[in-house]
Amino acid sequence: MSSVLIRDVANFVGQEVTIRGWLYNKTDKGRLQFLMVRDGSGLIQAVAFNKALPAEAFQAAQVVTQESSLIVTGTVQQEPRAPGGYELALSNVEIVQLAQDYPITPKEHGIDFLMDNRHLWLRSRVQWAVLRVRAAVVRAIRDYLDNQGFLLVDCPILTPSACEGTTTLFETEYFGEKAYLTQSGQLYNEATIMAFGRTYCFGPAFRAEKSKTRRHLIEFWMVEPEMAYAGLEECLRVEEELLSYVVMRVLESCKEELQILERDTTKLEQIVPPFPRISYNDVLQLLKEAGEELAWGEDFGAPHEVAIAARYDKPVFVHRYPAKCKAFYMAADPENPELSLSADLLAPEGYGEIIGGGERIASLELLEARIAEHQLPREAYEWYLDLRRYGSVPHSGFGLGIERTVTYLCGIHHIRETIAFPRTLGRMYP
Repeated sequence: MSSVLIRDVANFVGQEVTIRGWLYNKTDKGRLQFLMVRDGSGLIQAVAFNKALPAEAFQAAQVVTQESSLIVTGTVQQEPRAPGGYELALSNVEIVQLAQDYPITPKEHGIDFLMDNRHLWLRSRVQWAVLRVRAAVVRAIRDYLDNQGFLLVDCPILTPSACEGTTTLFETEYFGEKAYLTQSGQLYNEATIMAFGRTYCFGPAFRAEKSKTRRHLIEFWMVEPEMAYAGLEECLRVEEELLSYVVMRVLESCKEELQILERDTTKLEQIVPPFPRISYNDVLQLLKEAGEELAWGEDFGAPHEVAIAARYDKPVFVHRYPAKCKAFYMAADPENPELSLSADLLAPEGYGEIIGGGERIASLELLEARIAEHQLPREAYEWYLDLRRYGSVPHSGFGLGIERTVTYLCGIHHIRETIAFPRTLGRMYP
């Protein structure tokens, strides 16, 4: 008999099926053994009654332990009281491997213990739900961009130069030369759009930031779309459309996962365009009125972002930051060269920045001046300057952090739970 997935059992009511999985939990009622079985697609209650099974099979149901691998066969029945509304009346139980002393028990465990056992913690219901939401987010992002004419072009992980700042680079050796783990694929995207018009890259990024907060990872994933012949306004339009589409898809496809996470979906249902917009200068005034005064030219920290976003029930764009607190490639506001044509998208509910982007410098002379101002090694950027020598056009783009977005959509406290094996300050195991 071929096996079926738990997620599909509704199609087999009254039929005998086989499920291959692991024991999530068990309730011992003597002649009745209630086995909670998971197979990666879902969870089902499997009922072993001693009179309905061969003696050997019922003994297996009695001795099977948490997270043992097993194969169960039984008849699918509707049962409103069971998780998912169905249960399995067992006719056979086969233990594949009997797990001994599984370390993660139903009792409370400290976060360091759980992180040391991350390879096992992934099996818990909450972690299962979070990572399935992450997969849905990735699928939705790619579907939106592909359908909007963006071409996926992979960018290098090893680079000869910085994108976001030289102080957060991971340096390595590359056959006698210095190389760095990428902070962003953006500069390479700017090359690919001159060939394809609209492109995006999707991959890991690395920041050697000694930040130990609930919003930072050392290794994280970003999607970075870039567009030729697009200014700041077009960039913001694409951002809000993309995020709204992702939220809609998650609400449609992850109902069970969001229920497990106890996420208030009414708040997510409000994430539709247009998003409110507020300038950096206006934010400074609001912060001053709230007793959070900040000097002009300083970037916002987490408390400032939370205070700003708390005023809105959907994500908010903060635009036109001072040029001196943004990257060297950001275009200047023609109405005030001290400002940049940049914008960050801040999520509500205290989750802070999830997207950063804006218009890029199109002028060769201005880009050369910025590289000099930032004391960057010009020879490493000659190829990037070529993009302004040969057919330069106005262009813009942004980076969306997958983990921060998933943290927000799931309504969880810490970003480390949104990637299977997080890399945080001081932790690289498992």
